[in-house]
Amino acid sequence: MVLTIALVVIALLAVVLVLAAAKPSEFRVERTTRIQAAPARIFPHIADFHRWADWSPYEKLDAAMTRTHGGAPSGPGAVYEWEGNNKVGKGRMEIMEATTPTKLTVKLDFVKPFVAHNVAEFRLEPAGDATDVTWSMRGPSPYVTKLMSVFVDMDKLIGKDFEAGLANLKALAERG
Repeated sequence: MVLTIALVVIALLAVVLVLAAAKPSEFRVERTTRIQAAPARIFPHIADFHRWADWSPYEKLDAAMTRTHGGAPSGPGAVYEWEGNNKVGKGRMEIMEATTPTKLTVKLDFVKPFVAHNVAEFRLEPAGDATDVTWSMRGPSPYVTKLMSVFVDMDKLIGKDFEAGLANLKALAERG
């Protein structure tokens, strides 16, 4: 009986390890919303880290989070560092590219609770009198991340935050 249980456990573990190995070596999460505002009215909210507190869902996870801004005031070279509780961890963002008012690329480095180096991007595409705003993040998936993704869907986990952030940005931009 013990041998049978051990063999079943080993077989299940092997299946999980094989499933993890078959996962892609990069991940991508992306969400889009339509905002009834011109790109020029939306872009300043994302190109200036000082304004992220007005819409980013991550800003509300820890009231005691410490924030440091450096580099340029906004646009390329702007830097934002944070440290907080287990929900927000510790990390750094730097705007690498800004094509006003249609694209913003951010280098995103997490230090805690895990180390990760990703790229976030915002694309603003005019759609008549509105703008389709896409927030995406991509990065490498080392084996440990692949293993976690067997049990946790990163797209759903991060995607809901992107949806909340885009909804906040929509409300802010449409107010004027």
